[in-house]
Amino acid sequence: MIRQNDFFQGPPAAHGAAPGRVNLLGEHTDYNDGFMLPTATPQGTSVALAPSFDAHFVLYSATLDQEVRFAHDEHAPPGFGRYIEGCIRGLEQRSVLVPSLRMYISSDLPVGAGLSSSAALELATLRGLRRMLGLALDDVALALIGQEAEVHYAQVNCGIMDQMASSLADSAHMLFLDARTLKFELLPLPLQTALIVIDSGMPRTLAASAYNIRRAECEKAAALLGVPALRDVSDPDAVEKLPEPYRRRARHVVRENARVLRARAGLSGPDFGSLMNQSHASLRDDYEVSIPALDELTALLRLEPDVFGARLTGAGFGGACVALCRAGQAGAIGRAVVARYNRAGRQGRLLIPVQPT
Repeated sequence: MIRQNDFFQGPPAAHGAAPGRVNLLGEHTDYNDGFMLPTATPQGTSVALAPSFDAHFVLYSATLDQEVRFAHDEHAPPGFGRYIEGCIRGLEQRSVLVPSLRMYISSDLPVGAGLSSSAALELATLRGLRRMLGLALDDVALALIGQEAEVHYAQVNCGIMDQMASSLADSAHMLFLDARTLKFELLPLPLQTALIVIDSGMPRTLAASAYNIRRAECEKAAALLGVPALRDVSDPDAVEKLPEPYRRRARHVVRENARVLRARAGLSGPDFGSLMNQSHASLRDDYEVSIPALDELTALLRLEPDVFGARLTGAGFGGACVALCRAGQAGAIGRAVVARYNRAGRQGRLLIPVQPT
C-alpha cells in the first residue's frame, strides 16, 4: 500500500469525507418519489486531493491498493474510478473547470454490505472538490450530482436516498426524506434505543440487475394506476386490482411509505420495531428482494428479548440487516447473534456498534 505523503510527494491541497448510510424504514421508495428514514454510519470514506503532476487524473484506493489513470478526454476504466469520474463530469456540466487531479481514497466502509459505499465515495469526492475549488454548491446540490454519477457512469438507476443520506445525515439522528420535494428533517431515534447492523456475509450479486427490474415494475404499476408515481396512491386497496407482479410490488411501496410517515410522527422503540418487522416481511414476500440468509439473520435478532425489530437494509439480495434494540445492549446482542449465525459456516460480522480492533 502506498502512503499518502508518498503519493502526493507532500501534503494534499484539500480533504473530503462522507459516511455510508443504514436505512431504517422506506426501502425501494425513493425511486417511487416516496419517503424514507436513513441514518449515517460511523464508518465512512475520506479523500485527499492535489493537482496532478501531468494532464492525467490519478486515483489511488488505499483500501483496494489499486491505482487508476485516465486523461481529461478519456473515461475511467470500470471500477471505483467511474464514480469519481461521474462526479467530475457532473461539475463540468455545471461549468466548473476541474483540473487534472491526484486523489488518495481510504475507507472503512464494507463494500457490498448495502451501506452505500458508492454514495460515500461520491460525496467525499464532491466535498473535497468543493473545498479545493471554492465551489458555492450546497449539500443537496452535491447529492444530486452524486446521484447523476451513479446513474450515468456506474449504470445503476438509483433513487436519491443514498446520496442525500451521505450528504445530510448523521449517526445520531434519522433523516426523514421526501424524494419528490427533497425536503428533509433530522429526527431523534426512539427514546432509549440503539442500532445493530450485521453484515450477512452474502454478496449482493443480483442487486444491481434486480434493482433495475423492480424499478421498471414500479413504473409500470404506476402507469396502470394512472398516477405519476406510486407515492401518489393514497388508498392501499387500489393496488389490489393490479395483475402480478405489479400488485405485490405496488403494495410494498404504498405500505412502506405509510410506515415511514407513521414513524416520522414519533414512536416508542417497540412500535418502531414492529414497523421494521412489517417492512422486512413486505420486502421478503411482496418485493421479493430478501434471501434465506437475511431472513435467518433477522429472525435470530428478533429472538433477543431486547430487540424491538429487525429488517434487511439496502437493496436486498444479500448485504446487511439492521435492528433496533434497547439502549446499552447493542454490542452484546450483536456479538451473540453473529456467533449463532456463523455456526452454519457463514461469515457474518458486526458492523454497528463498531467493535474495538
